[in-house]
Amino acid sequence: MKSVLLGAAVLAVTFSAAGQSPQSTPTAAHDSAIVFTVPDLHTQLEKLAADAKGKGSAGATIEDYGSYKLQLSVRGVSGGAEVHAHWDDVMMVEQGSATLITGGTVVDGKTGADGETHGSRIEGGQSQKINPGDVLTVRAGTPHQLILEPGTTYGAVVVKIHEP
Repeated sequence: MKSVLLGAAVLAVTFSAAGQSPQSTPTAAHDSAIVFTVPDLHTQLEKLAADAKGKGSAGATIEDYGSYKLQLSVRGVSGGAEVHAHWDDVMMVEQGSATLITGGTVVDGKTGADGETHGSRIEGGQSQKINPGDVLTVRAGTPHQLILEPGTTYGAVVVKIHEP
């Protein structure tokens, strides 16, 4: 829970115990502050975890401001390698541990029209263990991949920041 609060302070997104549920539609320009409570975020992560058990991963966009998005992401299995052409990721780990691989080369990479590259794995990257409470950043253009131990459920609050 403290990672949500730490990340919120770093990103100037307000979280508190005042009761407003996370929203799934973009906020109107006149909304200058929205409260996403820790219990509501954890409830949504639990629902996504149930979806991830069947599909391997699940996610939801809480807010989309155009230049940045606030999302929830849950994985039940390791992900493939990816590179975002125009999005920095800031991840606040809420549940489960994983190994984050960054850098190196994406193997079998295919780049879509949106500039996103996906591949089977990363060769030559650096590995580090990430745990609940950790806050990490992955800059646009950086190959990255999450590897999970079997039986692990990994959940994070993700802020995606658009880079032109």
